[in-house]
Amino acid sequence: MNKLLKTLFLVSMLIMALAITMPTRVESNENDEEPNSVRGTSRFLSQRSSKATLTCDRNPKVCYTIRGSGGPNCCNNKCVNFNTDELNCGKCGKKCGYSKICCEGKCINPKTNEKHCGKCGNKCNSKGSCVYGLCSYA
Repeated sequence: MNKLLKTLFLVSMLIMALAITMPTRVESNENDEEPNSVRGTSRFLSQRSSKATLTCDRNPKVCYTIRGSGGPNCCNNKCVNFNTDELNCGKCGKKCGYSKICCEGKCINPKTNEKHCGKCGNKCNSKGSCVYGLCSYA
């Protein structure tokens, strides 16, 4: 019985491997300049991605147009937001230190900052102070 299970497992793995690597057929588009022949190419390699051709290093406006991009700014060919990105806070490559977060393009400590107490934009009122990330009124 154990040998039969091993054989069935190996056969199922072989079938899955063949299904993944089988070539797919891509219909040609009249607007394409390059041929769409994918003979001998797996379906994963034949898929086209519009994001792959649009890079923000070559076209910085792409960060505004791609839905779900990381932000409007471009750093190392990635769309980021200088206001909130802890690896690019205020400019490319500026990292916030341990226990700091990026708020409005500045690295701040949310445990003690009165304007960003505990999180960005959480301002304690004039009677309170920020203690360990919570507004204290005592």
